[in-house]
Amino acid sequence: MAPFFPLIAVLLAGIGFSVQAPTNAALAKASGSVILAALVSFVVGTAILLALWLTFDRTSPATLKGVPGWAWLGGLYGAGFIAAVAFAAPRLGLATTLTVAIATQVATALALDHFGWFGLKSDPVSITKLAGAALMLIGVVVIRRG
Repeated sequence: MAPFFPLIAVLLAGIGFSVQAPTNAALAKASGSVILAALVSFVVGTAILLALWLTFDRTSPATLKGVPGWAWLGGLYGAGFIAAVAFAAPRLGLATTLTVAIATQVATALALDHFGWFGLKSDPVSITKLAGAALMLIGVVVIRRG
């Protein structure tokens, strides 16, 4: 696979990530419930993934039998994230909400990579990586004050 395909996938995911917050915030505003908005988001996403799985994949769910317990928590993290961003975006603004989320993700990713947690290959933190993370945190402050 050409190296630019994963990059394009992540770029498109980034666009979706940004559009998802105001979309879910609109659902929350209309319904008066952040939880209902997050639920609708997950139901629609689940329906799309089910259709894609049935159409293109059909890997047996039995292949998940030996998965470690922590691997089942992705939906929990996703639900919490979707609800938190739907709640925060109209209150903090989309740019602040997403820069805080992204800076937090980068800091967490550095720790996960450094220690090789969750089955990741260990990739030690360096001064350069810490400088990049610090610049992101500075970006959060600049965007928030701007």
